[in-house]
Amino acid sequence: MLTKKKKIRRKEIKEDKLVTFVRNAQIFYEEYKTKVITGVIVFAVVVFGAYYFITQQQSANEEAGIALSRVMKIFDQGSYLEAIEGRQGTNIIGLKKIVEEYSGTENGETAKIYLANAYAYLGNYEEALKYYEDYNGDIDIYKASALAGQASYYAAKKDYEKAADLYLQAAKVSEINAQNPDYLLNAAINYLNAGNKEEANVLLKKIKDEYKTSQASREADRYLALLKE
Repeated sequence: MLTKKKKIRRKEIKEDKLVTFVRNAQIFYEEYKTKVITGVIVFAVVVFGAYYFITQQQSANEEAGIALSRVMKIFDQGSYLEAIEGRQGTNIIGLKKIVEEYSGTENGETAKIYLANAYAYLGNYEEALKYYEDYNGDIDIYKASALAGQASYYAAKKDYEKAADLYLQAAKVSEINAQNPDYLLNAAINYLNAGNKEEANVLLKKIKDEYKTSQASREADRYLALLKE
């Protein structure tokens, strides 16, 4: 005799699916628990490492900023050699040591520009070039200064085309840099010296159009007149 099939209720179906899900999850965990635990540990180590690195960088940057503010008083007085080497017997360390100890921090990178400037003022252009080229900070005004510093080196070496290109790059770093008209003027002058009158003419007219009230605009008139001769 056939018996009547028992009707399965929705609640029982849901409970059965839940039991199956839990059982499968337990099986998965038992099978992969070593990998899961290892992954969690690795993730925690990476997060902690990143946090530690950022914290250390911030601390180092603050230290570099304090050291830089101290030595800049000497730099601003024109004592460039002392600014490079520091003042013995005081807490004023030199720009060279700041760069050595804090390179990679923003203030450490800023110190490179002043160190390069100090060498340039002392006539040590090879050392100056090295630090201008090595600048790796994120501040636009110093990016432009680094390029302009390199440009001045090549201009002194009479590599006018390269100098002009670098001055032009410096002018393009930021639209709000107050030095841009001077960079463009220097680029134009070096293009003229390289015999590239067409590019020089373009830049001189750009100065006249975009920087009418600047000293560079008044200087540009003189070079435009030379081009007409």
